[in-house]
Amino acid sequence: MTGIPSPPECGAPDTTPDTQAGPSLSHGLKQRHLSMIALGGVIGAGLFVGSGAGIAAAGPSIVLAYAASGILVMLVMRMLGEMSAANPASGSFSVHAERMIGPWAGFTAGWVFWTLLCVAVAAEGIGAAAIMTSWFPGTSSWMWVALFMVLFTGTNLAAVGNFGEFEFWFATLKVTAIAAFLVLGVLAVLGLLPGTASPGTDNLTGNGGFFPMGGNGLVVGLLASVFAYGGLETVTIAAAESEHPRKGVASAVRTAMWRIALFYVGSLLVVVTLIPWDDPSVKTKGPYVAVLNHLDIPGAGQIMNVVVLVALLSAMNANIYGCSRIAYSLVARNQGPKLLGRVSGGVPRYAVIASATFGYVAVLLSYWWPNTIFKWLLNMVGAATLVVWGFIAVSQLRGRRRTPQDQLLVKMWLYPYLTWAALAGIVGVLALMLREEETRIQLYFTGGLTVVLALVGYLRQRAVAARSVTAGS
Repeated sequence: MTGIPSPPECGAPDTTPDTQAGPSLSHGLKQRHLSMIALGGVIGAGLFVGSGAGIAAAGPSIVLAYAASGILVMLVMRMLGEMSAANPASGSFSVHAERMIGPWAGFTAGWVFWTLLCVAVAAEGIGAAAIMTSWFPGTSSWMWVALFMVLFTGTNLAAVGNFGEFEFWFATLKVTAIAAFLVLGVLAVLGLLPGTASPGTDNLTGNGGFFPMGGNGLVVGLLASVFAYGGLETVTIAAAESEHPRKGVASAVRTAMWRIALFYVGSLLVVVTLIPWDDPSVKTKGPYVAVLNHLDIPGAGQIMNVVVLVALLSAMNANIYGCSRIAYSLVARNQGPKLLGRVSGGVPRYAVIASATFGYVAVLLSYWWPNTIFKWLLNMVGAATLVVWGFIAVSQLRGRRRTPQDQLLVKMWLYPYLTWAALAGIVGVLALMLREEETRIQLYFTGGLTVVLALVGYLRQRAVAARSVTAGS
């Protein structure tokens, strides 16, 4: 194992952490790819499907839960955008953590996120397979998971522009679907849609009021909403392979606020205004299907199934990409097996294969335990997103003072006060996870993984430092 190079002076061009001898990553992503990755990254299955459980738990107050967690996500993305626009790197927050905190932090944040994405790929593949088996009852889940894994492994082994094109069209379909839903929903709320009457505030204040399940329901809804926002970090990873990395990531981060407000908070407000929160179809069919059925939109269920399938496949594609780039970056900084750092045709193909491996394992798991594996996979990494956000906040807190002002294309608002507020919010959500049995299991697993990785990273850091002293004497 070779020594870890000393991190460059903060604010200086980042030449060390993400480069190595031999071929390097290409810059095949166009600005339109990056824009749609950023736009589509916030629209996932967590919005289309997972929000139903949140509505059932919190009632109309789910809007406040998504707004609160959305504010936290916006603060985290602003911090990450500040660092990524100043120093674009395919390792994103892992590189920033190494520069601002230490090699052990970069090692921990990187491998926690890599594990999170690997498991997410498997979970999304199984979720997509469930839709396919509902359309084709005579087929098995594992067959579809295998097909999707082969498809997206191949996509990511090819030039990065192929990944960008897939995500561009996936994101276009998702954005079109949610925009159409919002237009129909707003017209229905106003009573302007033919055949419908405005519900007014009946569904917001009736059936137990705005807080029908009290404060506890709001907490459950808040926990459900936090994990629905996962995936936004991918745009800062992809920016390093775009035509104009610094400007691209700066533009993407600046639009995060209105995207979150419109797609999540806006659409959920439409849902709980149009139909009662305790309508059984909200949870069984999903809130968006329930609304479209309420509006008598023909084929609503199948339309939304297609959209959810696209959202899941898009997430699979993006997560295999993100996995491979994080792994490549870690290896480039001597924090992983050297084999994963080999680049061919501008693509770290061994890293792609290694990152997709758990997805192929999921093929076997879905064959052996088709009815339970999805929930088990989600429980494995429930709190990993919060761990990564914590590293982002600490990195930005330490890095701002050491970064020249002319490097800051994006600045965190009201630094350092909102950074501290975001850290407090992250700690608060972790504390709330201890209240619920299901989220407590997630926290224990992710906490144990984080502690083990941090210990390994620290011991490696000490060993490299000791070898450096010995070599210099």
